[in-house]
Amino acid sequence: MPTRSWTLLHQADNTRTDEITISPQDLGVEGHWKIEKRTLHGGLSEGVDEIRVHNGQLSFSIIPTRGMGLWKAWLGDLEIGWKSPNRGPVHPQFVDMGEPSGLGWLDGFDELLVRCGLENNGAPEFDDKTNRLKYPLHGRIANRPAIHVSVSVDTDTQEISVRGIVEETRFHFLKLRMVTQYTTRFNDHGVTIHDEIENFSATQAEMQMLYHVNFGLPLLDGGSRVVLPAKTIVPRNERAASGIKTWDSYPAPQPGWEEMVYFMELHAADDGWTRALLKNAHSTQGVSLIFNKRQLPCFSLWKDTMADGDGYVTGLEPGTNFPNPRSYEGEQGRVVKIAGGKRAAFLVTLEVHPTAKDVADAEAAVAKITAGRQAQVWDKPQPGWCSP
Repeated sequence: MPTRSWTLLHQADNTRTDEITISPQDLGVEGHWKIEKRTLHGGLSEGVDEIRVHNGQLSFSIIPTRGMGLWKAWLGDLEIGWKSPNRGPVHPQFVDMGEPSGLGWLDGFDELLVRCGLENNGAPEFDDKTNRLKYPLHGRIANRPAIHVSVSVDTDTQEISVRGIVEETRFHFLKLRMVTQYTTRFNDHGVTIHDEIENFSATQAEMQMLYHVNFGLPLLDGGSRVVLPAKTIVPRNERAASGIKTWDSYPAPQPGWEEMVYFMELHAADDGWTRALLKNAHSTQGVSLIFNKRQLPCFSLWKDTMADGDGYVTGLEPGTNFPNPRSYEGEQGRVVKIAGGKRAAFLVTLEVHPTAKDVADAEAAVAKITAGRQAQVWDKPQPGWCSP
């Protein structure tokens, strides 16, 4: 029996497995992989479900309670993620998405990979007449708990998969279902996320998706660089414009540093695949995102190199759009339209590079896509790219 599956959570049956460990011994095979499910306790993490996968080399933590986000990953002694001042993972019950400023999302933000969407994924937006909040920062999907979670192991393909279902709905309004699957191979250095967004309404829906993938120390340090096959680079505002000459490099932590954001279009291979690399100052370790530009045509780079205790972090963010207010992005046509009963699919791979050779190979892969072409770099925000 090459494939074995376990259901860990099923809302329809009112069933949940609080604690379980699955190992090769459970399948009567040899190996060093392991899957652990546990419920966290204490502080803001009280009641949070965590699934930790160890494929023999790479370990990573999935949080069904927080929209199936990816909390952290580890390769040997290397931790991949960042140090948020929020001591998480934070249960959504402690995140007020209707908070008047529209910034409630920040109360729970501490993941390696957090999805922004599905109705909106950008800056907060308020009604012009009433000044009431229309769309909160980065949307609601990351604070919606999963309704179904299962794990499976295929000893023939040597793959471990974690599958979850999360819904974002409002009566008379949006009716979207996200079916996500994380897949990793035994002893691999990466994990692939395959999301399908289903509109289970009978009428057309619009949605947005942005993968907010965040890295801090030690991968991010003074002198780190991001390597991208950039075609066009636009600073989001005047603050970002002031740093346009060093958009691809990072300073050491600086108290009081104000964030900079750059909007980009990337080059891609003929089949649409492209990639982005973050490497440390000495090019000895790094991480890549691999995704398809036909699914995720927009890329945002977030640089937030404040003091470590305040959240020293950068975000590599492929998306369907730029994280401007929802209405502005709709005016630019940067929404995904899904007919009733249909789906839209997104695929993102996170690949860790633990050695200088791995980093060099990843950089060569970016260079192959770039093919010697120079990016068009704007020195100020541009109409159609940046909201006024």
